[in-house]
Amino acid sequence: MITLIVFLIALLIGLPIFLTLLLATLVFVWDSNLSVLISSLPIQLYGALDKSGLLAIPLFMLVGELMNRGGLTSRLMNAADMFVGGFKGGLAYVNLLTNAVAASILGSATAQISVMSRLMVPTMVEKGYPKPFSAAVTMAGGLLGPIIPPSMLMIIYGVVAYQPIALLFIAGIIPGLLIIASFALTIFLYGVVKGLPKGEHLKHRNVRRELIGGLLPALIPIVVITCIMTGMTTPTEAGAIASILSFVLGAFVYRAVKLKDLLQIFGEVAINTATITGLIAIASVFGWALTFEGVPDAMVGWMAGLTESPVIFLLLVYLLVIVLGMFLESISVMIVIVPIILPVARLFGIDPIHFGVVISLATLIGLVTPPVGPGLYIAMTAANLRMGDVFKAMLPFLAAMLLSMLVIALVPSVSLWLPAAMG
Repeated sequence: MITLIVFLIALLIGLPIFLTLLLATLVFVWDSNLSVLISSLPIQLYGALDKSGLLAIPLFMLVGELMNRGGLTSRLMNAADMFVGGFKGGLAYVNLLTNAVAASILGSATAQISVMSRLMVPTMVEKGYPKPFSAAVTMAGGLLGPIIPPSMLMIIYGVVAYQPIALLFIAGIIPGLLIIASFALTIFLYGVVKGLPKGEHLKHRNVRRELIGGLLPALIPIVVITCIMTGMTTPTEAGAIASILSFVLGAFVYRAVKLKDLLQIFGEVAINTATITGLIAIASVFGWALTFEGVPDAMVGWMAGLTESPVIFLLLVYLLVIVLGMFLESISVMIVIVPIILPVARLFGIDPIHFGVVISLATLIGLVTPPVGPGLYIAMTAANLRMGDVFKAMLPFLAAMLLSMLVIALVPSVSLWLPAAMG
């Protein structure tokens, strides 16, 4: 109990999450009379990071940084507009399609929501779309990145849960497409009920050049997935290939990335990587201390006493992770909760790959829900709207997301069919 109190106090006073976890770990060790473990902490910290799968994190972060510098989003938006911009409510579909491709490359939902809020919301409002609806579409599209491969959340889950990252990437493809379809249906129904402006293509000076320039970045996730699905490369090697492709596009095709920019880009990637790997190390030590004291076994017994249904268990996991996600960042939730909950999932006979998809989806809800929801704050600030207006407009998309999550939980083959078909 004292560990939980210390954790909540440290969280509320605004300590960085890795310091919060470290403090909670030390308090737990002290309160449980496990001082003998203190001397082993450095070894555990090092061991938590001695995993080859972690090499994929800086590589895919580098892809995101390079493509962000290369003006990826605006180019993808122009290409998407040529495909779906002419439909009724076309700009909403352009927003969604651009997000679906760009967020998977950038690897950060909040970064993508920030970019798209500045780029798409003013354009949509100018064309007659309601401002809250425009912000909501942008937030919904930003949720696609962490599930559509290559996914940073999947990499972290694979490392923490000792699962093959390649299979997790493949398992996220169909759920990602399902969510895209549910968001597109939501836009269509909104247009039927409340009406949306008639489709109108944006002005393009050179259609051929802009179409090619917009589709080239979309090749990056296709190359990554193809290499992994065919067994040609590991996810880490695919990340290296994607990094090279991103540099070639940014430096020689778009001419937006200069050699002098690389030092700053590498510095940002290093800082972001250190933040995530530091979290992984501290959370692994926390999980190790909990395991030493038998907390996961007690959690298994408690959860087994609540229900014998795997579906009910997954719904309880959804609820738990969504609540935690309202206060913690999605990566932090993933790192803290997986070592404790995964043994319970195994007890219920739930496939760890399917469970990875389920828990990754659950962590996303907190991005766009009060009180912390970073995506919500970014969108409302960029659109100059009140939180209530933005959140109200987001509710239909949240309903679509939750319905898709329910389908994925009830039908494991949505996640597992493609990995099984690929052998």
